[in-house]
Amino acid sequence: MEKVSIFWDPKGQEVDYLGSKNYLRTTDGDTPYISVAIRMLSIDTPEVHYPGNQKPSKQDANLSQLANWIKDGKAPVNKGLGDYLYPKLVSESGTLQEEQGIKATDKFNEILDEKLNIHGSDQKRGVFIYAADEHFDQYGRLLAYMSPKYTEKDLASMSREDRATFNLLMVKSGWAATLLIYPSIPKHIDLVMLQKAAKESYEEKRGCWANPNTLTGYEFRMCVKLYEITKKLVSGKKLSSKEKYNWISRFCADMTTREIFYPQEYYKVKPYNRIFIWPDDVPEAVGKMNLMPSE
Repeated sequence: MEKVSIFWDPKGQEVDYLGSKNYLRTTDGDTPYISVAIRMLSIDTPEVHYPGNQKPSKQDANLSQLANWIKDGKAPVNKGLGDYLYPKLVSESGTLQEEQGIKATDKFNEILDEKLNIHGSDQKRGVFIYAADEHFDQYGRLLAYMSPKYTEKDLASMSREDRATFNLLMVKSGWAATLLIYPSIPKHIDLVMLQKAAKESYEEKRGCWANPNTLTGYEFRMCVKLYEITKKLVSGKKLSSKEKYNWISRFCADMTTREIFYPQEYYKVKPYNRIFIWPDDVPEAVGKMNLMPSE
């Protein structure tokens, strides 16, 4: 087991607001209830709908074409990343993404039933929500960790792993890849647990990892964008450098070696060791996490 070299304990959390939420009911004059969609932090499951409400399977022909463009040197992708992506794109990669997305959804519902049902009772546990520093995404979803809400009596006899978040449990199942984005990184003890679970799932070929042609959700979304950009280039449209490469922009750090890689070199880091960093955050991340350039 590689040792996690990143030591990161973020500050306490705050809550802010973005987007519109559905009003449900009011219990008194200062206690309204609203519905809030949650985007589970630090993980990424295969897509069931992308782009927009489209089914990923509709991208089969497009991504097969992208594979040909990569092979012919027409896509704006470095050779190393192109060689890594090519075998994953040549045959019904959209259909695979969709099928895996459905299975990931089923697995999540299975875990919910298992953890929220109280043995010997008709009642169900509530859930505990822990929001991160970046509270909402661009779609207004709350970025958070979610776990079953246990009583003090339950917690007294449970280990940290026993009270794992649903985020961690999905990674353990192999139906979610880790997607850590600075600065929303778990504290060190939780980061170690997450990396350990992700590494074991990957090496034991659980869930999505059973298929060597698996594209993580973020890779699938990236390839759809790359197809659209390459299509414009092949048709003769002139694009600026920014337009040509806006399909990939996050740098990638290896949490076990503290090396930082350019965006198109992320594949050099094992999926379970990746921490992604937006370009504007690189200077701060390099200092706070003591990162060093890759060789």
